[in-house]
Amino acid sequence: MSRVQQAGDQVESLLARLRAAGGDTAATAEELVRLLVGLYGDGLRQVVATLQAEGQAGAGLLARLTEDPLVESLLLLHDLHPLDVDARIQRALDQVRPYLGSHAGDVRYLGVTDGVARLKLEGNCHGCPSSAVTVKLAIEGAVTEAAPEVTEVSVEGVTEAPPGPSLLQIGPRPGAAEEAAAGSSPWVTLPDIGPPSSRPVTATAAGLPVLLCAVRGTLYAYRDACPACGASLGPGRLERETLTCECGASYDVTRAGRGLDDPDRHLDPLPLLSDSQGVRVAVPAAVGT
Repeated sequence: MSRVQQAGDQVESLLARLRAAGGDTAATAEELVRLLVGLYGDGLRQVVATLQAEGQAGAGLLARLTEDPLVESLLLLHDLHPLDVDARIQRALDQVRPYLGSHAGDVRYLGVTDGVARLKLEGNCHGCPSSAVTVKLAIEGAVTEAAPEVTEVSVEGVTEAPPGPSLLQIGPRPGAAEEAAAGSSPWVTLPDIGPPSSRPVTATAAGLPVLLCAVRGTLYAYRDACPACGASLGPGRLERETLTCECGASYDVTRAGRGLDDPDRHLDPLPLLSDSQGVRVAVPAAVGT
């Protein structure tokens, strides 16, 4: 959730409290908010118009300004973003494709119709337990953040994960209600892990042990627990796409953590984004832990 969205939610919450109190205070506050938003919106419109009048140099500066998440959110709020909805969604999908390509197949953008962004999953990860989680948190999150005018994200080809004690399900965690009230996100930024290396890296995200593996420059995130022995995979050996635990069990980190010794065994993938905010993972609630 962007800072603009957080601020908007807080404004709505305060206005709701004023409405509940009754009287003319709520109407006065709403009018004040409209005037302030309109004022800075007009100012932004003038800034964008001035940059666009400068030709290629101005367009380049405007493009650099949109790289700042706060500025981009304000431009989106006032319908001033230099990229149209199709370009913004394609750019957002490009940011998550490195993860999708190995965990849930590629994703094809079909366009926006009546406010609904339509996508289609493609690939051979049928039945992969990470697909539903990835779509929910990576694809939908990226699209709605890049295109807030979209009212719904429809994805064809999603395979829902069957319930089971070994799977990670996205859902409420202890303190989730408090986090939502504070405007926080299920995405947790990891501490600086440095450049990708040939060894697994362990970290902690909101109390959850996380394992990061880099294969040919692409990062993959998993819950740090070997399905065979339950131990941390941090001391394990990573050779190209094969991760081998100290107990001898091996997994393909580029194929949703599928077990190479036992196909019924797999690592628990975590949706991962790497962008201007750093390396982030979606923290789920563990079932049966």
